[in-house]
Amino acid sequence: MSAAAAAGRVGRFYTVARRHPWVLGKVADWKIPLGPYTPAQITVAVGGGFLLVKTISWWSWAGPLPIVAWLLAIWTVRHPTVGGRAPLQAALGWVLLGWQPRGGRIGGRAARDRACRPLLGGFTIEDVPGPGPAAPQRTVRAARWRAAGAVRRMTGRPSGRRRAQQTAPAVSGVQQLRALAERGGAR
Repeated sequence: MSAAAAAGRVGRFYTVARRHPWVLGKVADWKIPLGPYTPAQITVAVGGGFLLVKTISWWSWAGPLPIVAWLLAIWTVRHPTVGGRAPLQAALGWVLLGWQPRGGRIGGRAARDRACRPLLGGFTIEDVPGPGPAAPQRTVRAARWRAAGAVRRMTGRPSGRRRAQQTAPAVSGVQQLRALAERGGAR
């Protein structure tokens, strides 16, 4: 590889955000005691402290056990993940999931099924007219020749249906059933 080509390639990696998660209480080399703290730890500390102060009459008989449990809870949520995501992001995802319409969205709008409505229709069975005048033999041969040529062009080999080409034209399934019914259903 030439030096000019090597000088043109530049690779950069920005993985600092992955190695150092978002924390509070760290500035340069200084950090607060027992910190730094994650947002989840701060939430548990503030919420749990408020709850402990408001309910002191209920747990005062237990001594320091509720305070130890509160401190242990703060310590356990230092690296929490819910499905590989931070708890606040996971909670926001659950809220947004509950807020979505049941059928999802298409183009930013709620996707809805169309209302049901009956499908009305009908059909008529008519008597099939008898066979018309026979086509001239030359026209039938020309049509068969064109069909065989189309098969050769599509597959790249001869059709191999010479015996079928010499017989009378095929009759449809409905015409076969009608003929069978006229003969009395006997085979």
